[in-house]
Amino acid sequence: MNNATVVHSLLGLPGAALTLALAACGGGGGGGGGSAGSPATPGPITLEQRSGAAATTAQSATNACAPIQPFHWQVGDKTGSLASGSVPAGVATPAYTGATLMSIASASKWLYGAYVVQQRQGQLSDEDVKFLTFRSGYTNFSRCLPGQTVDGCEAYLQNGLHSDATDGRFSYGGGHMEKHASVNGLGALDNAGLAAAMRAQLGSDIALGYSQPQLAGGVFSSADAYAVFLRKILSGQLLMQAALGTHAVCTNPSTCPRGEAVNTPVPATESYHYSIGHWVEDDPVNGDGAFSSAGAFGFYPWIDAGKNWYGIVARMDNGGARDPGDPDSAGNGFASVRCGQLIRKAWISGLSQ
Repeated sequence: MNNATVVHSLLGLPGAALTLALAACGGGGGGGGGSAGSPATPGPITLEQRSGAAATTAQSATNACAPIQPFHWQVGDKTGSLASGSVPAGVATPAYTGATLMSIASASKWLYGAYVVQQRQGQLSDEDVKFLTFRSGYTNFSRCLPGQTVDGCEAYLQNGLHSDATDGRFSYGGGHMEKHASVNGLGALDNAGLAAAMRAQLGSDIALGYSQPQLAGGVFSSADAYAVFLRKILSGQLLMQAALGTHAVCTNPSTCPRGEAVNTPVPATESYHYSIGHWVEDDPVNGDGAFSSAGAFGFYPWIDAGKNWYGIVARMDNGGARDPGDPDSAGNGFASVRCGQLIRKAWISGLSQ
């Protein structure tokens, strides 16, 4: 049975693509009143300019998007998807579309963070924050088995083993969320039960399923389905909107003071912070402050720092993961980040990258 069949069974939903409309936007804003020969005041960036710049950037053969082909991309706002495409363009049957179901690996973390925020009505406890910013000390996690419950996974191998040495220090991994879920009412749930619990808080309009009962990395979904989640954050329907970037902790062992970080999947040249189940891309040299949650297999969702736009780069390539069953490794996720960052810059500036 292939992944798509498994996930259709998990979801009980058709994988129909959203109809993506590219609406024309008025130009407006010429510079009136100037003398002849004086330069015109630049008008606002139009949707056509943004879309063209993003598409050109995504399809480039020379930038960071070239090595990750094939993939699907889309950008939108709280009202819907505004532009999208499958790369390479012009293929009769593209490898990835907005409806393609795939393992999203660590993009699952953002979903669980939003679940907890919603369940707590936006009022996180200190313990919630410690677990959701990966400082709980539960740093011996390996993986879950598909047929387990959350508690069963927690008891498997050394998944539930606490480490005093890492307690209070950032350490990227699945053990924090697994333990948090186990002690906060989700322990008895299997894959189907977890999917139902997530949708009960996040909305029944978000199509997702679990291939293993791992809160931090077990979700199967599609770009179109995940986009619904991102739009609900942007619109304020989900309380994660106010939680974006809050309680952010230092993550780079090379640059964090006083040993505050143990390990990170982000390259040592980048110093991001980590918030409630998501990254803050605020590297002092290369960062733009976006919020994101890249998965090891190449699924990269983001919301810009101004909370105006969302975007996704969607593909599934587990060849770079240190273990194809380990969605917490860096894998090919950061390659998608590099491409997605360029698409985001092109969209916001209206200039291809």
